[in-house]
Amino acid sequence: MINRANSFKEFYFKGVSSKNWKDYRWHLQNLIRDLDEVSSYLKIDPDDYSKLVKNKNKLNISITPHFLSLIDPGNMEDPLRKQCVPSPLEFSLKNGSRDPLGEKSKMPVKGVIHKYPDRALFLVTNFCPLYCRHCFRRDNWYKKEVRTQQELQAMVDYVKKDPAIKEVIISGGDPLFLEDEFIDNLLGELRKIPTIEIIRIASRVLSVLPQRITKKLVSILKKYSPIWFVTHFNHPDEISRETILATEKLLSSKVIMVNQTVLLKGINDENWIIEKLFRELLKIGIKPYYLFQCDPAKGTGHFRTPLSKGLKIMEYLHGRVTGLAQPIFAVDTEGGGKIPISPNYIISQKKDSFLLRNFEGKTFEYECEPSEKKKD
Repeated sequence: MINRANSFKEFYFKGVSSKNWKDYRWHLQNLIRDLDEVSSYLKIDPDDYSKLVKNKNKLNISITPHFLSLIDPGNMEDPLRKQCVPSPLEFSLKNGSRDPLGEKSKMPVKGVIHKYPDRALFLVTNFCPLYCRHCFRRDNWYKKEVRTQQELQAMVDYVKKDPAIKEVIISGGDPLFLEDEFIDNLLGELRKIPTIEIIRIASRVLSVLPQRITKKLVSILKKYSPIWFVTHFNHPDEISRETILATEKLLSSKVIMVNQTVLLKGINDENWIIEKLFRELLKIGIKPYYLFQCDPAKGTGHFRTPLSKGLKIMEYLHGRVTGLAQPIFAVDTEGGGKIPISPNYIISQKKDSFLLRNFEGKTFEYECEPSEKKKD
């Protein structure tokens, strides 16, 4: 995995100095932003290219040199390629919603999504180093925004006035796309609020731009520790040498790391891929937290799997990997929040017991507690 990534870096960026490659600002200055540039690195089927050109003004492409260096240039089915290179299916499939989670109706203040009583989500920007083709907020790409100081103050004031809010999730876009000073100021303001107990940062930089994890950023996060850091890995090929080094830096800052994965058709919807991903994440100190059903955002229908696929993967994981590698499988609903979905291991209930099955299909009788016993 790591050796392969190194060889692709030499293929794509042979003339780039080690100093530049380690500098996240260089990566941001050299983002691959249009179809012609993508096609100069990766072969695109001529028929697909002609269809994409017709929708050129709707593509909104952004790929970091780092993430590109992990893609096999000779494999049209590369799972990382599919996550960042547009497909004509984004425009040919008409189903899907521009706001699949109903977030706009849950935004009392610009930039704040308040779905649950005890937590609020801050959308501090809609910029990302890499635009994931499965993104459920892809409709936000068309208007480039970073919260102004006035907007940010209104967001902080909102959570300050509601003592029921105990947690703030900083998201976007990718919040680590922003400058260190912005992150420092925001974390500082949140830590001044006595009712805020948990601060979470949701970012994909460990996968797409691990160079962003600098000594300065680590020192900022450590200052406001503990910070919960939610990563986003969908495939084991995303775990590069740079990812491992960046993860080690974050762990030294007392950051607590968990991962969310989106189940994507043709990318990771196989038992062995999910198992390998979760094992590799645990090895570097990141706990699998959520496995999400792909949201029904407009332009993402070709990524969606049957709900039964996720249930089968979860059942496969039970008994085969440590409980630490077993996330919550969830469906995020429009306006209703996340709903956990689990395989059913209860076969039946008798008068004084439950009949249960384990991961091997073996059945066991479990005696009821008095309050659970069926009455005649």
